[in-house]
Amino acid sequence: MPASAPSWPGHLPVGAVRFARPTARFDAVLAFYRDDLGLPVLAQWRGHAGYDGVVLGLPGAPVQLEITQHGDPPHIPAAHPENQLVLYLDGPRARDRAVAHLRARGHDPVPAANPYWPEHGAVLFEDPDGWLVVLAPWIFGRDPVPTRD
Repeated sequence: MPASAPSWPGHLPVGAVRFARPTARFDAVLAFYRDDLGLPVLAQWRGHAGYDGVVLGLPGAPVQLEITQHGDPPHIPAAHPENQLVLYLDGPRARDRAVAHLRARGHDPVPAANPYWPEHGAVLFEDPDGWLVVLAPWIFGRDPVPTRD
């Protein structure tokens, strides 16, 4: 059984959270997250002070992923297998639907560097920059971690 959630500090009244990362393949990365994965676009801009960007909802609006491109050519850090966007889905069927959708859009799963993910039924995909999206078949903090499904 998952532990109860720790209380949030009273001095930090956060209403939304955004994670941001750069890209050197803005159009391809936008298509992957918006069209292939299906995340909703909350905001998008081109040429603002030399930046192109998009804010995607994870899910909805309180949690967001921002992707920006800047520079000519854009400079981004190399992808690392521990830089991941982990999406905790509501069970194996939800994971299987998401995997089938990405496969139908031309994406194949990739091996995980960390054996934790396949040991617990997660499936990984690379975005066009090589950053990983993990589709885990349980809701972290709500469900027990599966051993295999």
